[in-house]
Amino acid sequence: MKKILILGGSGFVGTNLISKIIKNKNNKIYATYFKNKKFKRFKNVKYLKGNLLNLKFCKSITKNIDEVYMCAAYTAGANIINKNPLKFVFDNSIMNLNVLESSAENQVKKFIFLSSSIVYPDSKKKMKENDVNYTFFKKYHNVSWMKIYTEKISEVYAKKMKILIIRPANLYGPFDKFDPSVAKVIPSLIYKFENYQKVEVWGNGKEIKDFLFIEDFIEILLKLKNKIKKFDIINVASGQQIKIKDLVEKIKSNYPRKKLVFLTNKPTMISVRKIDTLKLNKLIKFKFKFNINDGIKKTINWYRENLI
Repeated sequence: MKKILILGGSGFVGTNLISKIIKNKNNKIYATYFKNKKFKRFKNVKYLKGNLLNLKFCKSITKNIDEVYMCAAYTAGANIINKNPLKFVFDNSIMNLNVLESSAENQVKKFIFLSSSIVYPDSKKKMKENDVNYTFFKKYHNVSWMKIYTEKISEVYAKKMKILIIRPANLYGPFDKFDPSVAKVIPSLIYKFENYQKVEVWGNGKEIKDFLFIEDFIEILLKLKNKIKKFDIINVASGQQIKIKDLVEKIKSNYPRKKLVFLTNKPTMISVRKIDTLKLNKLIKFKFKFNINDGIKKTINWYRENLI
């Protein structure tokens, strides 16, 4: 029986990952949580409460584990990143180091780390895995260095275990954070459409992003983790781009009576982020189950069934 540890098992990616791998009866699943008391708990999963800033805790939970998925991180929306970018650096760096060191010490076989496309430069071209040049979008600067630092340290630890670094697109779907003060683009907009008659959108809507529905992401992740040789970095994205104003209109089509207003004086993040998926497509064959319209609809339905 394979023993799998999901770090951040109460969060967005962790919860969706568990919902998929729990179906395999040959998996024994462990999952961590910290402060979150209300979250989706699955039967036959052993939940471990603790702080990943505590090295002793990290060493205890990684004993006799075959695979570790680092899904735990301090995250938030553009407003908080804009106001306090340093808030993301310290805790995330220490957590990442603790779980890497503990996993290596306890001879974990595979370690999967979720990085980010913020490690790429501010550019309008599609970013390939080797396009990192250590220049970043200004507002991402501190968080980008934290991610790069963890990637580089992971490469060192790859001498002791197989490590896969994933750089995902903008993920969205069920179990995400929907509070606009901390939520990312799609869940924040869904919350506003559900709760306000007039929906305010920050920026002019011309920003270009790549969005990937969480169920497709999990399917891809599980295929990729079997392709690890020793150490690898892979983009995981839809490979399709959409302007925020077009995205907003797709969400609004589910709320025909709501009004829109774009606040051009509010802070926004990088204007263009395109992600190249050539390496991904060479490694695995995968057919996306959800286009952007289907993903939005399913996310809205989940929100209505679970958070209203």
